[in-house]
Amino acid sequence: MSVDLKTREQSRDDSAKRAAWDLHMTPGRSILLGLAILGGIAAAYRLFAGLGASTNLTDQWPWGLWVWWDVMVGVALAGGGYSTALLVHFLGQDRFKSIERAAFLTSLIGYLLVVVGLFLDLGRWMNVYRIPMIWNANIHSVMFELVWCVSGYTFVQIVEFGHIFVEKVRAPRLAHVLEKIYAPTLIIGVCLPVLHQSALGSLYIIAAGRLDPLWWSMLLPVFFLMSSFFVGPAMVTVENFLAAKPHNRKPPVDVLRQMVRISGWLMVVYFGLKVFDLTYRGMWPEVFAGTTASRLYLVEIVFGILVPMIIFLRPYKSQARLMTGATLAVVGVALSRANVVFTGMAQQAQGASYVPSGGELAVTIGIVAAGVLAYAFICDNFPIHGAEVREPVVPESPAGAHHVARSKPIGDIPAVRSRGKGSPPTGRKSP
Repeated sequence: MSVDLKTREQSRDDSAKRAAWDLHMTPGRSILLGLAILGGIAAAYRLFAGLGASTNLTDQWPWGLWVWWDVMVGVALAGGGYSTALLVHFLGQDRFKSIERAAFLTSLIGYLLVVVGLFLDLGRWMNVYRIPMIWNANIHSVMFELVWCVSGYTFVQIVEFGHIFVEKVRAPRLAHVLEKIYAPTLIIGVCLPVLHQSALGSLYIIAAGRLDPLWWSMLLPVFFLMSSFFVGPAMVTVENFLAAKPHNRKPPVDVLRQMVRISGWLMVVYFGLKVFDLTYRGMWPEVFAGTTASRLYLVEIVFGILVPMIIFLRPYKSQARLMTGATLAVVGVALSRANVVFTGMAQQAQGASYVPSGGELAVTIGIVAAGVLAYAFICDNFPIHGAEVREPVVPESPAGAHHVARSKPIGDIPAVRSRGKGSPPTGRKSP
């Protein structure tokens, strides 16, 4: 009887912990909340006043800050989710399970913010309801593929987050359904990013004659896809280091070091393809022409590819060196996308200049602030970093089956299971 009473008390304690929500605010979070609200106001103004009144976009510069940062860079930096899922669940690299949820959370929030950026950049946003109407769509359009794949992958990630959600909010039926669809969800979740990451590069293939030859290439889809894969682990590393101190934990340095080493080898292949592409197209004179474009191209390659590649592949123990290499990789990909969106398209603008408006800056800063706040809230309330996830203790069934709380690695599927009469012994006796 005493054991049974303790079990019930433990179940009540676990339920109370699951029901409690941590909503505490700090001065830093208050500032982020203010920036997010300001961004929301600017976004509302854009929706009702239009792009012309709220942005500095013109016919010469139809794509600006939102396309570069909120879409091009956002999609790339959110690549840590699918790259980690591919390594853990399809290539059997279980050593990365301890950072799987952190990578997934960064990816989920990133894609939600990308969807917001895409929506705000639509000229006629009120027609967004037509996106699901595939029978009226141009299936040969790159934008069609991009919007469908980004939206579909975002939905897949929301479904995947349900596995974490049911650990906080007890929902056995939902947990059972999520477990049944977990495998196909993972498969779709790895396939869709491959399509839309490369589709971003395809958008600029059709800009032949307008995009600077230094960046225009038939390999653009491959470059965009590969860069999203190798920058994913780098972004996960940056996120783990930045989130470590506020959440009173140490980043898993050894695991992160092994993961970015994979990025380093991908950078080797990426750099080799760049050299091959420049040689095949005879672009080496343009690389060393001494122009603004050529200098930015060299900065992108040297400091965004070669330096982090060397850091990732050489043996080291310094955490500062790991963080430096990861930061350079992230900044390098952001610069690469900026060179495509801005530097490479400057010549076709025919002398017209572009400087983001205050509204554009407010929306972008607000989106980033909202993402950081969402990350902090989820980490405060859900098991994201490094801890073990324990299944709830379920009272004994009438048939005498034994239900136990089993420890699971952080990346496993949370679910409530029972042991039948024919199950192997659990090592525990029924009270």
